[in-house]
Amino acid sequence: MTEQAAGEDTFISHLVELRDRLVKASIGIAIVCAVLMAWPGPSHIYDLIAAPMIASMPPGSTMIATGVISPFLVPMKVTLLLSFILALPWVFYQAWAFIAPGLYAHEKRLVLPLVISSSMLFIAGVAFCYFFVFGRVFHFIGEFAPTSIAVMPDIENYLDFVMSMCLAFGASFEVPVVVVILVRMGVVSLEKLRAVRSYVIVGAFVIAAIVTPPDVVSQLALAIPMCLLYELGLLVAPMFARATRAPEETA
Repeated sequence: MTEQAAGEDTFISHLVELRDRLVKASIGIAIVCAVLMAWPGPSHIYDLIAAPMIASMPPGSTMIATGVISPFLVPMKVTLLLSFILALPWVFYQAWAFIAPGLYAHEKRLVLPLVISSSMLFIAGVAFCYFFVFGRVFHFIGEFAPTSIAVMPDIENYLDFVMSMCLAFGASFEVPVVVVILVRMGVVSLEKLRAVRSYVIVGAFVIAAIVTPPDVVSQLALAIPMCLLYELGLLVAPMFARATRAPEETA
């Protein structure tokens, strides 16, 4: 009975700790959001997000808002999404702090670099999508628009497209982290991952064809970085494995 009570106390303490970490992560996102609300402001943030689309449209063209509250709601959503992306290092740190007490010393040496690299890679994927992909994709699509059609995208549809593309590129840039975890946890050997390299390349192009618009530019822009990042994961996985090896494994 005493062991059962102790187990229940431990479970409750873990729930309390999880709640506290979620609250701290939410507070971090809220602080970043408040700063962005004050400067540069939701409207300017949306103008920045919409800049690649506006640049590919005919001179003098603008987007449209078909919803009554869309001009207010969409910039707020964009600001919240940007706040979450900028606060990712803090969010991942809270996740690491929650699981760190249950890890061995050599495991902690693995988790913290992965937390940092995961957040940086996700942000890099979003930045790559915004600065490199959007302009080329919108220009490519605009060239196929008939002259009889006035290109005036709806701001809500544009936001959905931007969010899906940014999430796709941010997640695809996590490939090295996935490779490192698989190798270090012993799920798949490094030799096996090298042997299935051709299948991974095919899979990358299939994923790119599914999650991106039906144009060659965006599909190549997603598939090629995924393949290169897979190779990067194969390169750094042995280094992580050696650096985080348990004392009994080195004996």
